Amino acid sequence: MRFVFDTNVLISAALSDESTSRRAFDHALNRGTILPSLPVVAELNEVLTRDKFRPYVTEDEARQFLAVLAGASQWVEIDVRISDCRDPSDNKFLELAVSGRATHIITGDGDLLALNPFKGKPVLTPGEFLRQVR
Repeated sequence: MRFVFDTNVLISAALSDESTSRRAFDHALNRGTILPSLPVVAELNEVLTRDKFRPYVTEDEARQFLAVLAGASQWVEIDVRISDCRDPSDNKFLELAVSGRATHIITGDGDLLALNPFKGKPVLTPGEFLRQVR
C-alpha cells in the first residue's frame, strides 16, 4: 500500500503520539510506504516551525518527525499537474497521489474529502483509514 498524508494530518501526528492521525501514520509506516514530495515536506516544515506550535512540539521533535518521514518514505517527483480541487493549494496532494501511484489519500480536509474517491483512490480521514485497514 502507498499512502499520501496531507499536511494537517502530519502536523497532528507530529504534535501528539496519542492522536488518531499519529496512529494512522504509524500504521501506514508499518504496512506500506508513505509518499512525500518536496512541496508537501516544505509546507510541513514551514508549519511545524511556526511559533504557535512551540508549546506543543520543540524544534528537535519537529526535526525528528521530519527525519522519520524522510527516512521511511519513498520520495516522489511530481510528473502531473492537477487542478481538480476547489482549494488550489490542495492540488499538490492529488498530484502526489497520482505521480506516486498512491493507494490511499489520508486527510481531514473537506475540500479533498469531497473528491472521494479520486481517480480510484479512497480519500479518507485518519479514523476512516484505521477502520478500513483493521
